[in-house]
Amino acid sequence: MNRRMGAALAAIALVITTGCAVNLAKRSPWDIQQLSQLSDQLEQFKTLAQLKAEEADQLRAAKALLEQRLSSSEASVGYDERGLVARMLDQVLFDSGKASLRRGAFTVLDTVAQVLQQFPEQHIGIEGHTDNQPIRHSGWVDNKALSLARANAVADYLVEKRGVSRGRITVSGYGEERPIASNDAADGRQRNRRVEIVILPRSSQLRDGPRPRSNLLIPEEEGCVEPL
Repeated sequence: MNRRMGAALAAIALVITTGCAVNLAKRSPWDIQQLSQLSDQLEQFKTLAQLKAEEADQLRAAKALLEQRLSSSEASVGYDERGLVARMLDQVLFDSGKASLRRGAFTVLDTVAQVLQQFPEQHIGIEGHTDNQPIRHSGWVDNKALSLARANAVADYLVEKRGVSRGRITVSGYGEERPIASNDAADGRQRNRRVEIVILPRSSQLRDGPRPRSNLLIPEEEGCVEPL
């Protein structure tokens, strides 16, 4: 909501609550309907602002817990436009070309699950990513299929082994489409092979209105998106 709309809604609220500037009996039904709609928008704006403040506190607390309990070699934790992101390299979770969790992955995901359970109202995005090297011998159709299978493996563990609600989770596989480093060098390709667990802000759902959770962050055509 822009500044002009916010000012307009504030003015409408003053008019509605005080009654000092508008005699509703003299207004047309259309005018009254418009005032009512603007009043509803103002209430939604107030609710959104309060929710954003509460969420900011929750995300800061979640970030602090993840940083305290996970080593830098296990995950990096930070914010982006989606929300709070815990980024794990594929070698922490999977063997090369595989989508079955390594035994060493369990400790990392157990820690993440403990934090997620402390914030039960937050939705969670689990995203799989790869480098741009073509699939050759692993049996997967392409990188996107591998990335989705890995994201599903993480989601299944959190749900089946650690009790995270399946209804909170959206799973996505993007393959090589969203690199965070250049694929021209080995270290860049290593960074791109990752799984990201994103704590999604509830305020974005309120702001944008009801819509499928699989579209919460991206349109479906941009990747393999599989709502659980």
